[in-house]
Amino acid sequence: MKTETGKNSGGPRLRTPDRAQVVMKVESPEALISAGHRARIIWQVVESMDLSAFHDPIKARDGVCGRDATSPKLLVALWLYACIRGVGSARELARLCIESRPFLWLCGGVTVNHHLLSDFRVKHAQALDDLMSRTIAMLVDKRLVKVYRVSQDGTRLRACAGASSYRRHERLNRLLEAATAHVAELKALLADPERSAGLSARQKAARQRAARERQARVEQAIAALPRLEQKQKQLAKKIAKKDKEKKLKEPRASTTDADARVMKMGDGGFRPAMNVQLAVDTESRAIVGVDVVNEGSDHHLSEPMRKQVEQRTGQKVHEHLMDGGFLVKEEIERAAEEGVTLYVPPKPPRNKELRDSEYEPMAGESQMLTDWRARMGSAAGKEIYKQRASTVETVNADLKTHRGLDRLRVRGLGKVKCLALWAALAYNVLHFSTALVG
Repeated sequence: MKTETGKNSGGPRLRTPDRAQVVMKVESPEALISAGHRARIIWQVVESMDLSAFHDPIKARDGVCGRDATSPKLLVALWLYACIRGVGSARELARLCIESRPFLWLCGGVTVNHHLLSDFRVKHAQALDDLMSRTIAMLVDKRLVKVYRVSQDGTRLRACAGASSYRRHERLNRLLEAATAHVAELKALLADPERSAGLSARQKAARQRAARERQARVEQAIAALPRLEQKQKQLAKKIAKKDKEKKLKEPRASTTDADARVMKMGDGGFRPAMNVQLAVDTESRAIVGVDVVNEGSDHHLSEPMRKQVEQRTGQKVHEHLMDGGFLVKEEIERAAEEGVTLYVPPKPPRNKELRDSEYEPMAGESQMLTDWRARMGSAAGKEIYKQRASTVETVNADLKTHRGLDRLRVRGLGKVKCLALWAALAYNVLHFSTALVG
């Protein structure tokens, strides 16, 4: 009905929430996602995998008392799909298993919590590494991966360690004494019924665990100092040749993560980090090698990676592409003796009067180094070297941007390598799912 002015006289009709309305709804978990959903593809891939190594530590067995263990197949599928979705937190994954339809479909009525998910992610390092190798071997058998030419690159990821947690030897000893005394005091307090009357069994266990972990982290930091001191001495000898008056600072270790080292990051700043190394097949763009080190430099990391790739694939690497940070002349010569051609840019000459270009031969160098300089200066060599940036660097960016490997949320080299393996495995599964299922 309209008024004389032509405007509506009635109020607007709106749809408003009615949360008190009872709805009878019958739904099967199978109907939560569409037939071609990516979660279904991940489940098909996982079903085709050999996960027997993940079953070995399970204590729940037929004829033995205790609750049933959660299926490793489900946990592997959850973490692979989480990495594909860019989820890197166990708490976030546990929340999605309650709220997200694809994760609810994967769970199929099985409940999981963040403790279970977090422990599974880092407690099966060898089984996870073997699974990565079997996946790569399957791609090689199907002639999708050749590894004739591989490219390698490292990326420094912010470690789960405080920037102010680094202490020198004297300070660490004092912290260890304090942590040991705290453990003893806590033990005496919990042993006294009157003083600990207000604490539940769960609170007591939590306090004991926190005290033990604090003491263990300080002990790990002290144990890491001898290795740091040895490296410091080697570095001091090199610096002494250039600047005899310069003195290095006393080495320090982190009480948060003893494996973390302060490294120069991509933005020029210095922060606690770890160096994640990847090797990629340039033709298929598959990740064929994963490693994690706590060295800020990429020196001497090409040979171990090449051996790892050959061990995982059973194939010979003939050409190896890497950036200038990997340059070690002795390794170029050893690679040439093994029949491997390295593509790594030489350093520019310090004295332009003696040598106009880094591609010119240097007096006293071997023929293998002369050939390497000529190769890197040729048009064909430069064209091949372009594949390094277009393969491994884009894969590195993919893992950091889309697979949850942007910042480390665990401590220790072993656990960090597990995270890198999950991300690399998810990447391979995502890009070769059809071949892995078939």
